[in-house]
Amino acid sequence: MTAWDGIDEFIAVATAESFTRGARALGVSPTHISRAVMALEQRVQAQLFHRTTRTVRLTDTGRVFFERCARIAQERDEAIALISEQSEPQGELRVTCSTAMGERFVAPIIRRFAMRHPKLNVSIELSNRVIDLVAEGYDLAVRTGVVTDTRLIGVRVASRTLYTCAAPSYLAQAGRPGTVDALEGHECIAGTSATWHFQIDGQEVLHRPRGRFRCNSGHAVMEACIAGLGICQLPDFYILPHLKHGMVELLLEDVQPEDEPIWAVYPQRRHLLPKVQQVVDCLQHELGPAMNRPSQQAG
Repeated sequence: MTAWDGIDEFIAVATAESFTRGARALGVSPTHISRAVMALEQRVQAQLFHRTTRTVRLTDTGRVFFERCARIAQERDEAIALISEQSEPQGELRVTCSTAMGERFVAPIIRRFAMRHPKLNVSIELSNRVIDLVAEGYDLAVRTGVVTDTRLIGVRVASRTLYTCAAPSYLAQAGRPGTVDALEGHECIAGTSATWHFQIDGQEVLHRPRGRFRCNSGHAVMEACIAGLGICQLPDFYILPHLKHGMVELLLEDVQPEDEPIWAVYPQRRHLLPKVQQVVDCLQHELGPAMNRPSQQAG
């Protein structure tokens, strides 16, 4: 008997929430998997599952044990992948991205990547929260801005342009601001960013928008802008479709900021994994064109 005996069986049952389905996933008999889990419970001297005739649920102890075991098993499989000659992405790929960019661009790219690699299980967390990739066990994040965490490696995979705009109806009523300072006298519609970016004489200038309307949804901010509620600054994929149809007009184009880089960010210890290398390559080839494709910008 080794310390690892029963761990794979326990993970399979916990994941499938069924001894039968867990056995099927491992290609063993239900009897074998039941005996292996019971032996593991005896060894750790704790009940890991609540069992009924219809359900199998982790106990509180089992849930803590499962989180640790699943992480160890993943790292074991990744270690094997590192030294094997197989370059096929496999195992679990955990990705996080902001909600808007993820829904519109990143998730479809990762979905197609997963379809090409059947040995890969993908989990995508779309959130505007900055997730700690190392602490929370993520393989990859797609982010904008500057990468400052020394534990992470960042690869530039695309860029986006920030535009400042307003509806013709708002401009007819409130006038057109000619400078960044003039924004202080206007209604500004704030989104997820607390500051707006501009560039004057090669120097970055920040403006903190103030107004009666704020929302963490870019779509909602864009709709408020079109309705004439005020001025907004958003990435190109929100604004360009409406600009094309004359629903908004660009402002302060002479001080528009430089394009904002988009990074694929991942923990340093994962940079040699085939699944990470290849999904980063995929994002480098597909994300920029997807964001610049008119059919993707509509809506």
